[in-house]
Amino acid sequence: MFQQIAEMGHERILLCSNPEVGLKAIIAVHSTALGPGLGGLRMWPFKDFDEAITDVLRLSRGMTYKAAAAGLNLGGGKAVILGDPKTDKSEALFRSFGRYVESLNGLYITAEDVGTDMEDMEIILTETRWVSGVSPAHGGSGDPSPVTAYGVLQGIKAAVNLIFGQPEIKGRSVAIQGLGSVGYYLAKYLKRDGASKIFGADIDTEAAEKAAADFGVEIVSTEDIAKVDCDILAPCALGASLNEETIPDLRCRIVAGAANNQLADEERDGMALHEREILYTPDFVINAGGLINVYNELAGQYNQERALRMTRGIYLNLMRVFEISRTEALPTYVAADRMAEERIGKIKGLGARHWGRFISNHHPETG
Repeated sequence: MFQQIAEMGHERILLCSNPEVGLKAIIAVHSTALGPGLGGLRMWPFKDFDEAITDVLRLSRGMTYKAAAAGLNLGGGKAVILGDPKTDKSEALFRSFGRYVESLNGLYITAEDVGTDMEDMEIILTETRWVSGVSPAHGGSGDPSPVTAYGVLQGIKAAVNLIFGQPEIKGRSVAIQGLGSVGYYLAKYLKRDGASKIFGADIDTEAAEKAAADFGVEIVSTEDIAKVDCDILAPCALGASLNEETIPDLRCRIVAGAANNQLADEERDGMALHEREILYTPDFVINAGGLINVYNELAGQYNQERALRMTRGIYLNLMRVFEISRTEALPTYVAADRMAEERIGKIKGLGARHWGRFISNHHPETG
């Protein structure tokens, strides 16, 4: 674990335990060079501690790069709770976690993620103001999924423009891997914009059936979704879906989805896509819509139109990644890292801090 932390450059790791309420959690703060570390709280039945620590370290580092690439004054953080979200949730568990967040005094701001929702965030809010994504009734922005999906749509348009010469969804086929909150809204946007065919898969049969009923999504098995012959594959489930086993079977021109850490091994699998001439839209650039959404909540009175306007910038951010990739003959995953690292390096050199604005604006009624 210490070797992983050293190699990835994390600033702070906090192990959280409360046996009385069943809390076993990890908070990872990767960087505060651009601002406080923000990232969601994932609740998942990890098989062991090693799997959980690997996940939270990768996710928190990804949040640093996501905020930097999106031009936000935020750093990167993430948290995981080891447990089954369907059976292990309780008020006491989330309040206990909230006290750990409060102990960091703004170094980490939490939000919802896989396995947690707005209601869970509102329980955490009773113990700390360092939480985002709460309901409008509490001054928050609510569910970030629609804005995340809207950002993925912008990224798909950028990729389609590069490959096919125009940023039109009409007539394009898309396979969505994961039809939960973000995948569902992505299907809605794709249907609205005239996608010729939308395929989908999800381990949750209810989610799959809902997408099929609402948007005419053709459901295939989770094992076969990556093998579908389509223009775009949109990974919107858990990470590591692009790996040694799945990449050889891909039958798409573009990979553009909402999942974090889509590449099981960044260098190996990123290069494999590059060599197959499959355009990969780096996940931390294309899925920044949710982060942009909560950033608008943190920076002042939330306005969804402003959040959507900022989210449309994902199109231009990806076009810049593609340009760096083309001019420097780099795989897109390397080009995206370079773009983010350039901004982090420049701002870090200034010694700038952006926290005062967050402290004064962030849920003052709870202070």
